[in-house]
Amino acid sequence: MNTGTGTGTDTEPDADTAPAPRRVTARRARTRRRMLDAALEVFAEEGFGRSTVEQVCERAGYTRGAFYSNFSSLDELFLAMWEERSRRMLADVREALATASSAAPEETIRAAVAAIPVDDAWYRVTAEFTAHALRNRSLRRVMAAREQAILDTILPVVVDALARTGRRVPDETALGQALVAVHDGTSVQVLLEPGSETPRLRREALFGAVLNAYSTPITEEAL
Repeated sequence: MNTGTGTGTDTEPDADTAPAPRRVTARRARTRRRMLDAALEVFAEEGFGRSTVEQVCERAGYTRGAFYSNFSSLDELFLAMWEERSRRMLADVREALATASSAAPEETIRAAVAAIPVDDAWYRVTAEFTAHALRNRSLRRVMAAREQAILDTILPVVVDALARTGRRVPDETALGQALVAVHDGTSVQVLLEPGSETPRLRREALFGAVLNAYSTPITEEAL
């Protein structure tokens, strides 16, 4: 178990081993909420590798006992943050694509891209955690599995939306990988020019270009 005196990387539990389920009471839910909010602030300010359990607890106003009654380590806390943000993002993308049609494809793309946030603090935290996970084989497998789970959830929504605009996707895996690449690459560009609309517009255009490149028109023969 993380002693809380070291960095966010001194984690002993095997990331492949799921923690025992904990009953979520209203009080526990409030504690977790404050821990998650505090952790994002601490990780963003200090860097994940330099953050400690004590720092998160101090920011949240709780003791180490409260931390370990909710999370086994800083790794588990980050993964809980990631799962929560991913669930919210997926819901927003699904809502944005719900009314997709061939009548206004550009508006649909714009709404969907807007539903995928580019957040400075979150990007810094995830970049550092990813580097940490690449040095930890079991944690790397957990991250890869979660990334795949996100794609498995969102791709059918994207494919269905494209079908309603009159296009089909021959290779869904390739489309998913391309969309992830565009998101990761353009996020950096947007964050490097926070006051400029140019990288945001290019981000929208690239997403549109990828969706067109990895899909084809549905012909009458295919119907």
